[in-house]
Amino acid sequence: MALFIRQNDERSKLQEQVAAELQERARQRAALQDRPDGVSDTEYVKNTSQTGRFAWIWIIVVIAVIVAVIYVLSLAAK
Repeated sequence: MALFIRQNDERSKLQEQVAAELQERARQRAALQDRPDGVSDTEYVKNTSQTGRFAWIWIIVVIAVIVAVIYVLSLAAK
């Protein structure tokens, strides 16, 4: 014997609610992906400037200071 269960093509209220929530989450994720950096508030970027053309000099100075400190520490260890 087989037991036949009547199936409706209609969704239950819970199924409709879950589907609506999933659609809303998908819309929110799509909206986040539209922004290049994922940030909705760009107020933090105001009054900033681009890196100057002499920024590489500061990098060299920092590396030179680190090398000098290592050299002095190696001389002091002897």
